[in-house]
Amino acid sequence: MNLEWQQLLTHLVGFLITVWILKKYAWKPLLGLMEERRNKIAGEFQKIEEEKESTAKLSAQYEASLKDIEKVRRERLIEAADEGKKLASEIKATAQEEVKQLHVKTKANLVREIAKARVQLRDELVTMTMTATEKVLRERLDEAKQRELIGRFIDDLEKA
Repeated sequence: MNLEWQQLLTHLVGFLITVWILKKYAWKPLLGLMEERRNKIAGEFQKIEEEKESTAKLSAQYEASLKDIEKVRRERLIEAADEGKKLASEIKATAQEEVKQLHVKTKANLVREIAKARVQLRDELVTMTMTATEKVLRERLDEAKQRELIGRFIDDLEKA
């Protein structure tokens, strides 16, 4: 192998000029693009991390809200049950009072009806007694007839 120094030197100079041109005009823009791309990717990762943190915070807030909502729901259920019991006891007390009033009214009506019946019975007794007395006075009867009339009078009383 025969090395030619001129050719080698020409290649070396050409190579160095190519490297210098690439470094000056191509390498810097490529490195700039690569750096920009790296920064962009790093920024995306940063955004992802921030959104993860934000999501974790929101999740914690939602969990806390759910616990609060569950607590409020339980309290309202307890309040509703207590109110239902209170309402039931009020309805029961009202019903008992109405029953007592109805009992008093019925008893008063019964007493009035009994009083009416007694007055009516007394009037009928008076009428029957007067009728019997009238019959006795119209007829002068002997003792047997009087007993018969009194017996009929007692039978009439029993029927009444």
